[in-house]
Amino acid sequence: MGDAFIRHIELLGYEKRFFPSQHYVYMFLVKWNDLSEKLVYRRFTEIYEFHKALKEMFPIESGDINIENRIIPHLPAPKWFDGQRSTQNRQGTLAEYCYMLVNLPHKISRCLHVVNFFKVRPDDMNPVTDSIRIKKPEVFLLPTDAKKNATDITGPIVLQTYRAIADYEKSSTSEMALKAGDMVDVVEKSESGWFFCQLKNKRGWVPAAYLEPMDGPDESEEQDPNYAGEQYVVQKSYTAVEEDELSLKEGDTIEVIHKLLDGWWVIRKDETTGYYPSMYLQKAGEANTSVKSELRNRSAPPRRSTIRNAKSIHKQSRKQISQETYRRNSKKYIQSQRNLKKNFQNKANVIIEKNEREENKPKAQPAVPPRPSKDLILNHCTESTRRKIL
Repeated sequence: MGDAFIRHIELLGYEKRFFPSQHYVYMFLVKWNDLSEKLVYRRFTEIYEFHKALKEMFPIESGDINIENRIIPHLPAPKWFDGQRSTQNRQGTLAEYCYMLVNLPHKISRCLHVVNFFKVRPDDMNPVTDSIRIKKPEVFLLPTDAKKNATDITGPIVLQTYRAIADYEKSSTSEMALKAGDMVDVVEKSESGWFFCQLKNKRGWVPAAYLEPMDGPDESEEQDPNYAGEQYVVQKSYTAVEEDELSLKEGDTIEVIHKLLDGWWVIRKDETTGYYPSMYLQKAGEANTSVKSELRNRSAPPRRSTIRNAKSIHKQSRKQISQETYRRNSKKYIQSQRNLKKNFQNKANVIIEKNEREENKPKAQPAVPPRPSKDLILNHCTESTRRKIL
């Protein structure tokens, strides 16, 4: 594989920290060319020093020689005192700066100065804290709409708190181990069924199946079933382990009828329904990427139904739809579509037959009008014509 470079930098928000003194750091999700995604934290003063050094490395592109040649984006200098308001207001500018930076010519966007600045540091994984009196950082995320439009920053969003329902042992360095009852803040939710969480000084990916929201057992963010189905293509084969799962091969076309947050979606193949890992699916019609090579090295997250000794704090259990309900509703939808198609075809046939009968009928010939009498002609003609006839 060639040299590492950054595909995308997304500003997630900022943190207010209290050690060694109160300060603010911005949170960036850095996506690399090997399809890995890393979370890094940088102070604005660091970012500005990085920006100044980048301008010195590329004086032409920074406009120092001729302002018309400038392509490196502007970045305002830090204020004498950076408080929460200035930190929040600067997010739009910073998000736009990162977007433009990654899209600069490769000699700039892929240079070592850029790559090294956004590499994960030890303090990104384990921030320095006061071991005697730890005060939890306050986290503020950009609104979803603001991420799409960097110039429209309406305000911070506080992270959601989830609780671990059972012990979880991590299987890779990018994951985070949990004990039942641990309270974590969710930084990012992935459709693959993994949540990026933080717990005090620890950060990492955790299966969504091991977490429950504090306000209730039901996931309000989950969509309702879509029995009409949405076409997807299987990107990686999977052999069913549980009875309600489906075994599919790479390249199969299926329909997704229910997207669940734990990363196991209910799908339909012909008239059979079952669970399948969402991370092995790609929406039909979307541009194919190098995701296949990444998926071969990853495993699907565990399902909620397979977690042993799970203990919820909610009296009411999480709402579940049985596989039979999925099948019954799916079959009903399929039958209704067939009936609709059949009725439409019958009506079309009736119209065609009626048109054919009309075309085969002999057409009536127009009647020849009777010849007018001499008196009628004389009555309607002019005086000159009348004299000529008489």
